[in-house]
Amino acid sequence: MRTPRLRVLALVAALLFGLAACGGQSGDKDDSGTAGAGGSEQFPVTVKHALGTTTIPSKPRRVATVNWANEEVPLALGVVPVGMAKANFGDDDGDGVLPWTEKRLKELHAKTPVLFDETDGIDFEAVADTRPDVILAAYSGLTKQDYETLSEIAPVVAYPEAAWATPWRDIIRVNSKAIGLADKGDRLIGDLETRIAKTVAKYPQLKGKSAMFLTHVSSKDVSQVGFYTTHDTRTQFFTDLGLKIPDSISQPSASTEKFVLTKSAERIDDFNDVDIITGYGDDKGELLKALRSDPLTSKLAAVKRGSIYLLPGSAPLATAANPTPLSIPYVLDDYVAALAKAADKAA
Repeated sequence: MRTPRLRVLALVAALLFGLAACGGQSGDKDDSGTAGAGGSEQFPVTVKHALGTTTIPSKPRRVATVNWANEEVPLALGVVPVGMAKANFGDDDGDGVLPWTEKRLKELHAKTPVLFDETDGIDFEAVADTRPDVILAAYSGLTKQDYETLSEIAPVVAYPEAAWATPWRDIIRVNSKAIGLADKGDRLIGDLETRIAKTVAKYPQLKGKSAMFLTHVSSKDVSQVGFYTTHDTRTQFFTDLGLKIPDSISQPSASTEKFVLTKSAERIDDFNDVDIITGYGDDKGELLKALRSDPLTSKLAAVKRGSIYLLPGSAPLATAANPTPLSIPYVLDDYVAALAKAADKAA
């Protein structure tokens, strides 16, 4: 059971009273792990977001992050968080740290930060124990109550518009501004855009092809076809890769704010404007077999052609479709190459 809010607040008060004079453990580092230059922002910094307005009074020395991927921004910019969420998907060795995050920590000669177990929600007490100066959550699913409780610990930077809907560029912009490194954040965006463009240029067969991201479909029941809408970062990332969003996805997305929609397999022909299908598969390939053998889904043009690529189970590559600052350079080549292979069959 999570610590009740009053207990968390009492703990925070005690920490602030007894430990205010302690030195921080986070700090700017260059790629060699040595102390780097100061931030590009003048403090205090104010960040507006969907849950309110947050002011960070001075440059944070102790940075904590919650929920998915927020730790990647400070790490990419040379700042090691004092605490971050434990990885619960794509963790290939079970240590709670994704491989690209582990690689970056080694580059910075840094120890693994405190890992917050978010299996049952945010562990507020664990976050408070790290004594952060700021809590980054630009890509997250924070509720208003989560935000208010965390704000009793330290200033919190939440998502700019909607939960779990922050594009990778905005994850970098929002989180880097909060830690006084907005200029470095902009350079990081430019570097990643250049890397994406160079990778995509190797595969001209992708240009102009339409794509959809299949989701919430079980190999035991393919009677309903689920797909991510244009509000989800997975679908948005297609455009970075030179792909386009077909009308069968963009039109229903326009009349909803949902990230996922479903359609009966009886209307599978609606998706015949899709050149490439990707999605989350399973290690044994059971979902692909089900799609090919079902009397309805087997009629889908992309399934007939074989222009379908399902990401492998819960392996690190399965996170490739949801782009984040450190995962992009780590898995981009493999992801784009797999989509290009599917595109060859859509020609």
